[in-house]
Amino acid sequence: MSSTRTVPVRLDPSDFLGLDALLSDEERLVRDTVRGFVRDRVLPGIEGWFDEGVFPKELAKEMADLGLLGMHLEGYGCAGAGAVSYGLACLELEAGDSGFRSFVSAQGSLVMFPILEYGSEEQKQEWLPRMSRGEAIGCFGLTEPDFGSDPGGMRTTARRRGSDWVLNGNKLWITNGGIADLAIVWARAEEDGENPIRGFIVPTETRGFTARDIPRKLSLRASVTSELILEDCVVPSAAVLPGARGLRAALSCLTEARYGIVWGAMGAARACYETALDYAKTRVQFGKPIASYQLTQRKLVDMLVEINKGTLLALHLGRMKDEGRLAPQHVSLGKLNNVRAALEIAREARGILGANGITLEYPVMRHMNNLETVFTYEGTNEIHTLALGEAITGIPAYR
Repeated sequence: MSSTRTVPVRLDPSDFLGLDALLSDEERLVRDTVRGFVRDRVLPGIEGWFDEGVFPKELAKEMADLGLLGMHLEGYGCAGAGAVSYGLACLELEAGDSGFRSFVSAQGSLVMFPILEYGSEEQKQEWLPRMSRGEAIGCFGLTEPDFGSDPGGMRTTARRRGSDWVLNGNKLWITNGGIADLAIVWARAEEDGENPIRGFIVPTETRGFTARDIPRKLSLRASVTSELILEDCVVPSAAVLPGARGLRAALSCLTEARYGIVWGAMGAARACYETALDYAKTRVQFGKPIASYQLTQRKLVDMLVEINKGTLLALHLGRMKDEGRLAPQHVSLGKLNNVRAALEIAREARGILGANGITLEYPVMRHMNNLETVFTYEGTNEIHTLALGEAITGIPAYR
């Protein structure tokens, strides 16, 4: 009979299940590089940027120099990284602040991806190399004031005029809108019959295009969020994404972005958990650290369990994506679970910090506020619930 020798295992509070061992050397290098960038360039300034409500546009070039813009895409100057590497980058960026992950997500998944997937060769050559270098910034115009969860009801129109198209309508809650050089605008071309939704590349300098930043946000303050206004905005036929016919094309871009959120939410959760853990071990009440009390330990353990479960889920989805086995419904499951868990972790961490938890001296309430937005953008909690409900019953329940 053979005997099994027990090897002493070091339990790391920040990687309790030893998930680091499941990563390749290249994946660890990406993670550590982005973690270092966040430590050195994001964290020293994030309190001020969040407080002032600004995104440091100058850091876009630095993120481009690290290969983060469109990093999961192939060719045209993009890094061609695997899905897990991209996910790890999103996790580390959001551990700094959701605004930085949102910027990278909008640039790569919502703008560069549709150009690569649905654009002409000329469009790819014109925009993708510049965007990967951070020389051009993009935004994605789908959501409208009256149509968020139901984008198929959009009112923005595209009307032919000779060889041109004339766009009219409004888009709302658009990340990067006020700093963008181009917008992917989705509009209803009624003459196109059964699949009237078309995608257009609209340079923001085009006459009739206006971006107006949304003020007084309490969430995602270190991120630019805008309204796009199109008033007789004329673009040539070369602006149409030739492969994007129907709403399915627009939704595929959202699936790409949601995948990054699955990882990113765990970065925000980890930052809150680590802050609460360090605080609980040093904050003394009734003569001893609050970490020594059973109620506090239960809270910390609940955080630990959910972060490890959520990160394992993200990793599994990443491996599925790299193998070509990932369906949109899998991404819905990941987004639904991980953002919900991250928001609860942030709220619990805020409670551990007490009154200190409401200040910008600690990152917890900043992350909590950001996660309130992440909870509802790229598909609300309810929409992802219905997507999964349809997947397991075969019955759509959206109407």
